[in-house]
Amino acid sequence: MLAGCTGRPDVSVRVPDGPAAGCGRVHDALPGSLDGRDRDATRPSSTRTAAWGDPPVVLRCGVGRPAGLTATSQVVEVNGVEWFLTEPAPPYVFTTVGRGTYLQVRVPSSVPRSEATAPLVDLAEAVRTALPEHTP
Repeated sequence: MLAGCTGRPDVSVRVPDGPAAGCGRVHDALPGSLDGRDRDATRPSSTRTAAWGDPPVVLRCGVGRPAGLTATSQVVEVNGVEWFLTEPAPPYVFTTVGRGTYLQVRVPSSVPRSEATAPLVDLAEAVRTALPEHTP
């Protein structure tokens, strides 16, 4: 339905198969726009995926623990949400840390490194609200 408003085709996103606790709540809390990009429909339709813009910023909820994430990994904190950057070069892949469910955001390579965390600002409230902090 959202794609009909923008005239763009649905964004193809692989639905993750990891634990999905809270993904429906995240989906319901996601913003209609993200860093100036309008939200698009995803294919297949799922409460575990979302996309904004062209090229899209893609969200996947319920992904596996990122390779390389350890107790001493460096993370970036954006508005109360900690993220682990899997790929330090574009495309940028950020995964939430300290939540019961891993949520991944892929920022396209066309976004300058200095602006790669901007979409995370608009996602922070939805993540904080829907995926409470988790202490292992």
